[in-house]
Amino acid sequence: MAIPFTSQNHNEKKFLHDCLLQIIARCRSAAKTRFAWQSLGSSAAILIATLSATPGVTYAADAEQIVTTLCGVCHGMDGVGVAPMFPNLAGQYNTYLAKQLNDYIAGRRKNDIMSPNVVNLTPADVAALAAYFSAKKPAPGHAGDAKLIEVGKVFYVDGNSDTGVPGCVGCHLDEGVGNKTYPRLAGQNAAYIAQQLVNFRSGARANDSSSLMRAVAAHITDGEIAAVAEYLASLGS
Repeated sequence: MAIPFTSQNHNEKKFLHDCLLQIIARCRSAAKTRFAWQSLGSSAAILIATLSATPGVTYAADAEQIVTTLCGVCHGMDGVGVAPMFPNLAGQYNTYLAKQLNDYIAGRRKNDIMSPNVVNLTPADVAALAAYFSAKKPAPGHAGDAKLIEVGKVFYVDGNSDTGVPGCVGCHLDEGVGNKTYPRLAGQNAAYIAQQLVNFRSGARANDSSSLMRAVAAHITDGEIAAVAEYLASLGS
């Protein structure tokens, strides 16, 4: 159960925040594969839920206040994830961000960190947050494994005709810029993209429109996931 922090226990909140940052730093230095960040999941979920979730609290649709007290610990004040497991939100489409928040609130999308932390958001809060992050400058791409990026680019454009997987470009457009229906993927953290594809493939994530992503991801291999995630993460803003 999350602890509702007050001014009397500010020191405890700071201590947990510092613990989270230390865990992230250690995992960043130790991570060798795109799945290495999964080891952070349970510890981060407990710390962040304890740090941020305050039962019964409502906000006044002040996006900056909400980001400061709730979102920023994972997504940063500018919408750039503080670790690879947390998605970049900066420059993402307003409509997509609002849909994801509403899906978490309604239980259509589930996550040990997000679900308990958005439960008290009002429709006005959701609208304010979506507008706040969509207005931020998108995160720049990151150079990665050149050969893997090239393989990922081919898969992104052409898909895999042998397994019936269409190219991602059909929905997410050239350079991964996306649109109001399909999210921007350019510059997104590779570990996050990979995990979401795995979740769609397994059915753990099921809030895609008309089951489109689940149908596609069901036929994508681990190697293809690694390559396309690396390619998308390399794309600039």
